Amino acid sequence: MSDWISACDLSAIEQEGALRFDHNGRTYAIYRSATDEVFCSDGLCTHEAVHLADGLVMDYEIECPKHSGAFDIRTGDALRLPACKNLRMHDARVEDGKVMVRLR
Repeated sequence: MSDWISACDLSAIEQEGALRFDHNGRTYAIYRSATDEVFCSDGLCTHEAVHLADGLVMDYEIECPKHSGAFDIRTGDALRLPACKNLRMHDARVEDGKVMVRLR
């Protein structure tokens, strides 16, 4: 898939928050920074398949709600154990108040 799709309104995600987005049988997480940047990753923690959108976003880090592993929401890099495999990232942008994603 290479086309941009509308995932949600930007206002649906709090600053330093995350939102679950399901599309074509897959789960994604969309993140909003304190400065209104948006990022999108696969939605499940690489450690134990827990929904990351239920986690805590601080600065540019998402903390998994189950075991407190953490990832950089800009790059998908695993930052803290037990997460050791990086998240797969997807393109995201804001267009006319909508969060648009390009899923890979």
